[in-house]
Amino acid sequence: MRSDSHIVSRRTLLCVGVGVGTAALAGVGAGVLTHEDTGGGHAQTGAGSPKGSDPAPGGPAPPARGGAGAQPSPAAHDSYRLRPLAGETSMGEPKPHAPVRTHAEMFLPAGQGQRVIALTFDDGPHPVHTPALLEVLRRHGVQATFFVVGENAAAFPDLLHAITADGHVVGNHSWNHKQLTRLDTGHVRDELGRTSDLIDRVLGAPPRWCRAPYGDWHPPSLRVCSDLGMEPMGWSVDTQDWARPGVAHIVRAVTRDAAPGVIVLQHDGGGPRQQTVAAVDRYLPVLQERGYTCVRPEA
Repeated sequence: MRSDSHIVSRRTLLCVGVGVGTAALAGVGAGVLTHEDTGGGHAQTGAGSPKGSDPAPGGPAPPARGGAGAQPSPAAHDSYRLRPLAGETSMGEPKPHAPVRTHAEMFLPAGQGQRVIALTFDDGPHPVHTPALLEVLRRHGVQATFFVVGENAAAFPDLLHAITADGHVVGNHSWNHKQLTRLDTGHVRDELGRTSDLIDRVLGAPPRWCRAPYGDWHPPSLRVCSDLGMEPMGWSVDTQDWARPGVAHIVRAVTRDAAPGVIVLQHDGGGPRQQTVAAVDRYLPVLQERGYTCVRPEA
């Protein structure tokens, strides 16, 4: 009887051990499936260190936590900001990525042969001249593109909303108008990236078009422009309004050189722009009588 009792006890312990081992293996398998089913995320089960606590000295780092409350790391934030992101609020469905260009667009991409013209204004927004220009464009039923300087946009974010509310396009003209070709790539990325980030925060979408200060591009700045999901734009008609040559000179520059697909360079910031506002009001009826339509650039 004693021998039989020992045999029963050993069998009982053996069964218990097998059960514990099977449960442990099942738990490991479930853990592996949990990690794989999250598509690379790390779903944490069981007890662990509290959120935000440091790993034990010398021990392995705790797995990253997923879920809606997870905060992205700085590296993840940076990579998000440098992705070519979708669109601009007034431009419809954009391309998913801008190619690296060898030069800026000097004419409307699809404008050849059509009596269309693009009006562009740089260096704003300005608290006086931009609203005055918006009123003129609204009265004539015309849309344009405004290449804003980041520090000005930061000072007057409501003007970005006013621009897009009238159906105009907001483009990137760097943060403080530094000549990009004189900067290293990191500083170029800062000049353009800060402005794109600001426009994104204010309008809910980053810009699709960019104009380099002085129209001066080089391969590194064109690559940064592409990395940020933008197309570079130049111009084909320079009104030289920045020099304040007089209203008649600005009007003559536009009406003399108007042609299908041209891009007109003007300014709503960077100095007194009353001449520009008055000239736009004067030459728009002339262009419209000639059958021209002022349009936004389409990506």
